[in-house]
Amino acid sequence: MKRLAALVLALIVHTLTLAFVVLGGWTIVVNAQFAAAWALGGLLIALGWMLRPRLGRLPADAEVLDPSAARQLYGMADRVADRIGVRRPKKVAVRDLVLGAGYSRNGLLRTPVLVIGLPSWLALSPRQRVALLAGAYAELPTGDELIVNGALSTLGEWREALLGAAPLRVREEAQTKIASSLGALGARSTSYEVAGFLGRIIGRVLGGPVLLTEYCLKRLARSGDARKHEQRRVRALRVLTAGQLAEIDGLLASGSYVAPMQSAALRGENVTSIRQAALSPAPPAPDGFPALLTPNGVLTAEPGSELLGSAESDRIDDELLRHYTRAIRSLGLVI
Repeated sequence: MKRLAALVLALIVHTLTLAFVVLGGWTIVVNAQFAAAWALGGLLIALGWMLRPRLGRLPADAEVLDPSAARQLYGMADRVADRIGVRRPKKVAVRDLVLGAGYSRNGLLRTPVLVIGLPSWLALSPRQRVALLAGAYAELPTGDELIVNGALSTLGEWREALLGAAPLRVREEAQTKIASSLGALGARSTSYEVAGFLGRIIGRVLGGPVLLTEYCLKRLARSGDARKHEQRRVRALRVLTAGQLAEIDGLLASGSYVAPMQSAALRGENVTSIRQAALSPAPPAPDGFPALLTPNGVLTAEPGSELLGSAESDRIDDELLRHYTRAIRSLGLVI
């Protein structure tokens, strides 16, 4: 019931956004001979555009890999996507200073995009790499979740526009300096202050319903968190065991592998030595996840998996060597 209520409320928000565009276009068409109609219609269309649902896009620091230069990585991403039951990514991108991985559908064409954080990828065994991608694919939101998230984005724009505005400090400081330098001739005009005050009052009056709608929609959306978590778990278990899913979630949450990699980067070690250190003998981490090898060099678990063998994982590392080098250099600069 709450899921349906959230969907209905989100659709009302989207309908209101569309109404701005339709009303603006209608105003221009019906009163095309009046300049004021064009101004009002253009303003309404601009409001609708500003409040439109965001369709997603790649982060500014993400670099899309050329499929011809990363065949092994694209192939592995496709196999895991097929097993999870989602569309194969059309683009695979990497980020230098971001942990984990994410999968989304961006733009009007809903292009599936996989984004991988290089520090995490460099530190994981082949089996854990499969688990990382499986977890990212399993997080893909459903259609109704996209509608609700888009409505929350629109309400956030409303809230910022109505309640986030404040007097421009730079303008006030400049006006004060001019007034002090000109003395009586530079008496401050109250028109700006009055207009700003009235605007803030109107914003608070109109912002009340916006805040209430946003609060209700968030509460309704949160009521489905348990269902979304279970859906994500069911998807991920098509590839992983429950233990593997818990392992990768805990490893990403702890981020325990980042500090040793950063220290190695500061010491000037290269990618190969950092990669070997990440998989080398070490005592169990505080979060209870064992190292890949025992002190005697014996494997505690099979590093590869059906979807990614050790040799293929090494070839992926060769494809990403240039990107690793840049990421490690950047990681060493983050203190």
